[in-house]
Amino acid sequence: MAPATRRELLRIGAAAACLPAMPTALRAQAAPAFPSWVSVPSERLARWTLSRGSDHLRCALANAPETDPARIRVTMLLPRRSSAYDIALATIIETFDRRGISVEFDLINFEQKDERGHYALQEAERTSARLIFAMGSEATDWLWRKAWNTKIPVVTVCSKDPVLLKQMKNYEKGSGVNFAFTSLNLSLDVQIAYLREIRPALRNVAVLVDSQNISAMETQAVPFVESCNSLGMNAFLVSIDKPERAAQELAGVLPPIVRNMRSSDPAFARSLFWITGSTSIFNEIGTINRHAGDVPVLSAVPDVVRPGTDSAVMSIGVSFESNARLAAAYAIDILGERVRAGDLKVGILSPPDIAINFLRARQIGLKIPFRFFELADDVYDPSGAAVRRRGLTL
Repeated sequence: MAPATRRELLRIGAAAACLPAMPTALRAQAAPAFPSWVSVPSERLARWTLSRGSDHLRCALANAPETDPARIRVTMLLPRRSSAYDIALATIIETFDRRGISVEFDLINFEQKDERGHYALQEAERTSARLIFAMGSEATDWLWRKAWNTKIPVVTVCSKDPVLLKQMKNYEKGSGVNFAFTSLNLSLDVQIAYLREIRPALRNVAVLVDSQNISAMETQAVPFVESCNSLGMNAFLVSIDKPERAAQELAGVLPPIVRNMRSSDPAFARSLFWITGSTSIFNEIGTINRHAGDVPVLSAVPDVVRPGTDSAVMSIGVSFESNARLAAAYAIDILGERVRAGDLKVGILSPPDIAINFLRARQIGLKIPFRFFELADDVYDPSGAAVRRRGLTL
């Protein structure tokens, strides 16, 4: 299978808006309380029934009988709660639904514990699961270390670059075993080129990252800083050490950085903040904006561009939805026996997902090149309201 382009995946996503509404009774039966480690808006699971335990959640199409001989079991291994995983989960389920595939998803939270991970693998084998989704870099790392020789195909989703994490040797060949990797990362050269279009004289780049998020440090923050510095910029890490205290730590470290930027760049024409894919960081976008003042805050995570003022001004990267659609496309081809997991190259999307919030741009006086507006899939107008979503004008 040739990797899907971002535009192809957007067309798949846009089709979701055309699905017929389901009867109220069916929607009601699909919305029990979620376990604490996962949450998906009930309207996105309108056609599904859910059953839950303390450590698992089962999702199945409401009108698909359990005895259906064509029914496919798929296991999703999650390491913890994350809003990114919620988005990816909903996107994967919707993609299978639109393709008319009779499937039952078993979600298991292994809590990053070996015994729980092995239990999840045993459950996948016991229930004759035909595929495992590794949700997030931590689940991918655990499965790659502990079960690289599994007989059940594995597809990674919401995971950072496997080449930079040394899970894959290169982007040109598959894993050779029962793993198919996708990447949340965009090429550093591409990201920096886009940033220099916005700020041609870019000099000061403060990269925000959670030091406990090893995958973000190794594949996004450190390589990004090194690449910027090799081009003559002054790029540096701004890290937090305690994710649960992210707001307090950011409030302490950001004001002095802004003052230092102002000393060499009074109009902030050559400075910006860059947010990596650390959930604890981008969940504090409101805190970051309050302390950044007129310094543009951009992100590698498109989902950080949102309605209103608690938003990055722009993002250039790969959205959780786009990555999940690609992972779902890989999985469907593997399940259809059109390709083997180990033959698939690393799934990387190109061109990037771009999102723009013109309210934030106006507040800080940032001019957005028209080309970016043309390319953007998500756009929020000068009042902060959505005018384009998933490439569709609203």
